[in-house]
Amino acid sequence: MKTLYKYWLVSTNHLEDGVWFREESDFITGMNYVAVLAAVTGIDVFAFILMSNHVHFVLGCSRDEAEWFVNEFKRRYSQYLRHKYGAVKYLKKNGVHIEELPSDGESLERAIAYVVMNCVAAGICSHPSQYDWGSGKYLFATSSPKGKPLEEYSLHRKRVLLKTKESVPGNWLFSESGYILPQSYVKVEFVEHSIFRNPQRFNYFLNTSSKARRKMETDFSNLPSFRDQVIIAAIPDICRSLFDADSFKSLSENNQTEVLRQIRYRFSSNADQLARVTGLSYAETVRLLDRYD
Repeated sequence: MKTLYKYWLVSTNHLEDGVWFREESDFITGMNYVAVLAAVTGIDVFAFILMSNHVHFVLGCSRDEAEWFVNEFKRRYSQYLRHKYGAVKYLKKNGVHIEELPSDGESLERAIAYVVMNCVAAGICSHPSQYDWGSGKYLFATSSPKGKPLEEYSLHRKRVLLKTKESVPGNWLFSESGYILPQSYVKVEFVEHSIFRNPQRFNYFLNTSSKARRKMETDFSNLPSFRDQVIIAAIPDICRSLFDADSFKSLSENNQTEVLRQIRYRFSSNADQLARVTGLSYAETVRLLDRYD
């Protein structure tokens, strides 16, 4: 084992006025960047999740390696955002928190449960096994998703699919959805057999995680009913139908207020979600809503 090898919970701060992943293809790109970085660095990935406006990893490595991993992920994904959307320095302001996890006690179990339960706490699904953009669905799964070994693709095709020239193991599986299956590089067997040991213990930590408690304690009427990506895709149509405009940013304050009202009515969105999907700050969103109310 490496001299400086430790366990780390690595998280980015939540973007308050935007999202990392606007549509499915963005999530797919993010999934492949995680896989490529795992291959390039040899860092052990025990859990991860990609959420609309932040990401989490549980890693085994030195602290410097953990910091490099998340910053390199941000750098590569920022380049992708700049190329696709023209978003310059979009993630530069998105801070990173790295917390050491003691190897004794139950810190690892709780950190992994915390990470994979993010999608449940956000009201996206009822169990981590239902969420595609992370490692939760691969733990104690009754069946493994099928994929095609990367060695069956030509070198050119692999570079196009993964957006990199770097080498990735040929036996890693590529899914029909367009990304390397996490079961290829996440330490699934170690997490199952050495950390949680059995499905019952895994479920115990899921149900007692801070994210699970937040879900149970939350007023369900205040949870957004639709994922950010669904609303982002609908905003141009709302702007065109109401004001014959192609973008929210091009609207006057009065018209932006009306679009916010329409989104809140149609999608049961709260102010946090409205800020993320429109790119407004939370304070500006509340100010515009207060004008209407």
